[in-house]
Amino acid sequence: MSLGRILLLAVSVLVLFGVGQRVLDKMRLTDRQALFFMALILVGGWIPSIPLSGSVRVNIGGALVPLGLCIYLFVRAGTARERWRAGIASALAAAAVLGLGMLLPDEPEAMPFDINYAYGLLAGAIAYVLGRSRISSFIAGVMGVLLADIAQAVLNAVNGVPVNLHLGGAGALDAVVLSGLTAVLLSELLGALLERITGAVHAHAEIRGGQQVLVRTDRERGKDE
Repeated sequence: MSLGRILLLAVSVLVLFGVGQRVLDKMRLTDRQALFFMALILVGGWIPSIPLSGSVRVNIGGALVPLGLCIYLFVRAGTARERWRAGIASALAAAAVLGLGMLLPDEPEAMPFDINYAYGLLAGAIAYVLGRSRISSFIAGVMGVLLADIAQAVLNAVNGVPVNLHLGGAGALDAVVLSGLTAVLLSELLGALLERITGAVHAHAEIRGGQQVLVRTDRERGKDE
């Protein structure tokens, strides 16, 4: 079983046990919705890819379902600024993945690890840095990988290289899953850390009942609520 499917199964178990509810809330997803999408990705990954034209194929679990989830989250994003961040971060993540692909050897067997993992981690990290929110980070992580594959196929066609685009297949499912999860995980861990740091900065000491206590400002109390 590939790393992408293992990660999906692990996350599904965590969701079933109620872990990560804070993340799902920030992504405006319920437990059932999250499990539904993850199940579709798992099952869709085993279904033969859909041929479109010539040598272009699209995998259901590795491309169509993640794309549908990104569209769903994009529509439910809280602000227009969040949507803009998701779009810009997606484009830049795709450019970074495309650039990495040009730098790495053409022969996958020459690499000591699966190249798709490198794509996923890079896209996920860039998606977090530029996306900022959980929703924007996830969208940029997933779309960064998918857009990079499409851009590479377009470049091949322009340069007269035979196009063999298998969107979301041939290991790309692992990259898509890894990039999305990496982006959300970084956003959650570092975001929570920054919230704590910000709270500490805005806290102040007061003397109450003869004892010194640390009191947060009203702004920080609002964040916790």
